Amino acid sequence: MTDKTILRALKGETLPTPPVWMMRQAGRYLPEYRATRAEAGDFLSLCYNPDLAAEVTLQPIRRYSFDAAILFADILLLPQALGADLWFVTGEGPRLSTITGPEGLRALKYKDDIHDTLAPVYETVRILSRELPKETTLIGFAGAPWTVATYMIAGRGTPDQGPAHALKAEDRATFAALIDLLTESTIEYLSKQVEAGAEVVKIFDSWAGSLKGQDFEDFAVAPAKRIISEMKARFPGLPIIAFPREAGEGYIGFHQKTGADCVAIDNSVSPEWAAANVQVSGCVQGNLAPHHMVTGGQALIDATRHVVEAFRNGPHIFNLGHGITPDADPENVALMIETIRKG
Repeated sequence: MTDKTILRALKGETLPTPPVWMMRQAGRYLPEYRATRAEAGDFLSLCYNPDLAAEVTLQPIRRYSFDAAILFADILLLPQALGADLWFVTGEGPRLSTITGPEGLRALKYKDDIHDTLAPVYETVRILSRELPKETTLIGFAGAPWTVATYMIAGRGTPDQGPAHALKAEDRATFAALIDLLTESTIEYLSKQVEAGAEVVKIFDSWAGSLKGQDFEDFAVAPAKRIISEMKARFPGLPIIAFPREAGEGYIGFHQKTGADCVAIDNSVSPEWAAANVQVSGCVQGNLAPHHMVTGGQALIDATRHVVEAFRNGPHIFNLGHGITPDADPENVALMIETIRKG
């Protein structure tokens, strides 16, 4: 059996000390990241520079010895590869050209035409597969079709994903066709990451929580199932983490419905609830509230121990309930890891 603790947890092993990594662990809370981003010039230039993208991926591994490194990229590189215009506004986030009807959909490329644009991402994975410590697991990722579609339809992030819900209601055929294109393209994108050296892949459905009822089944569960099924057919034994953020009751049964090896849990549900309702089906990942990385202190220690204890009786990967924020204190990350590993 592998010595890599995250791979052991993903295979269903209950470990005495949970492996740990953090969403957005390569990011603006680290001074070394900010220096490298300044060298790159802007965010997209950093994503598409394999040497610098690999460097920022390695920085938190050097500093903290996390059990996994996650590829530094962005979920919106895929729509850019499909032909969408993409740019970032300082202090505000991403902007994209919008899909509002069938004509916008027709302007996109076919799923197999994405790889020239995304080639630097695959090179980043190859560099990391060579340079990471042998005990560190390399995680590749993509955004889930629904979450990526919400940005493509609105042209930006929105608080309630309203434009995507409106298109879904008004022109379901166009909406479903976009989801299908993103599903097939995500399979091709993740496949290239695995071929380049990714050992695990994660599917981020950051806006899954705004899908309700049958829409959750149709546009969160079904695409994840399709992606996971095809990835496992192509790469038998490949571990896959799914993160349907803020799914609430939708977390229950998500392992079985999609075939995911691990379901990542946000911090809107308690660890005890997740252990009783989700961990019974397989490995879970999560779910310390990210604000503890800002505030620190005894509350951080207590909350970290609380998460570890709640998930102690089953396979668990320690993580935050969402990404670490730019105002986090790097010393608090060190305190969290020390608390996990020393008990």
